[in-house]
Amino acid sequence: MRILVIGRGGQLARALAAARSPHELIFLGREQADLTRPDQAARAVAALSPDLVVNAAAYTAVDRAEQEPALAHAVNAEGVAALARAAAEAGCALAHVSTDYVFDGARAGAWRPDDPTGPLCVYGASKLEGERRALAANPRTLVLRTSWVFSPWGRNFVRTMLGLAARESLRVVDDQIGRPTSALDLAEAILAIAPRLTAPAGAPVWGVQHYAGSGAPVSWAGFAERIFARAAALGMIARAPRIERIGADEYPTPARRPANSTLDCTGFAQVFGAPPAPWEEGLERVLRIIQAEEPEAFSAARGLQT
Repeated sequence: MRILVIGRGGQLARALAAARSPHELIFLGREQADLTRPDQAARAVAALSPDLVVNAAAYTAVDRAEQEPALAHAVNAEGVAALARAAAEAGCALAHVSTDYVFDGARAGAWRPDDPTGPLCVYGASKLEGERRALAANPRTLVLRTSWVFSPWGRNFVRTMLGLAARESLRVVDDQIGRPTSALDLAEAILAIAPRLTAPAGAPVWGVQHYAGSGAPVSWAGFAERIFARAAALGMIARAPRIERIGADEYPTPARRPANSTLDCTGFAQVFGAPPAPWEEGLERVLRIIQAEEPEAFSAARGLQT
């Protein structure tokens, strides 16, 4: 099966590249498939004739999007629409990764794929519009919403916390909850279900689904504590900083974020026959990869020196 991945340097694209897969994966970076240049992406899809297009590219600078709404919309909505049209014209399916930020987070309980949306920020609104346009342009589209993605690479919460591990204490938001998701697990899930994404239009695999790490929801503060506890146990850091739990109003950001980002993933498990992997196991795996790839940067000895 030939899979075209749009994006090459982001967390999901790198996880897809690292995964073991029987499929032929082709990766196109921004220089070859820039979503702000829809014709370029369309030509790439037509030329390569894939069975499936995976969109792992997006404008993800959540706070900066408040000052760059046109650019966020161009990438996350207009570019995605063009990609979906190109995939439809080429006779292939599209797997498009979206976000928990399409919800307002204003109620308790996990969000189902068919729950009313209500993004609080420009980024969330641009991603929601991209979902709508992709589904309208290509009936063989799977929109896969995820949340709190982390990996051994790039900018993410796990790596940020490890970089701050030498501090005595950290103030971390405790009134926003969700389920963290390892990009490695998300990538492997996409590759595992890829053969199902050759189904005709109207099959149950199409539409909107949720994929996030399974297990109990956690706050950012709770996630930070778990990161430090496991990193210390693995000898990556000398000790865990003390976490001061604060409210989101004590750490204001340009973009508003949902208080409850917990995604209900039962639909994914029912349709594809496999529940998402536990986020705590995903965290352990990611930490071990970081430790193996960067032993000098993340070690107990380094922590003692700083």
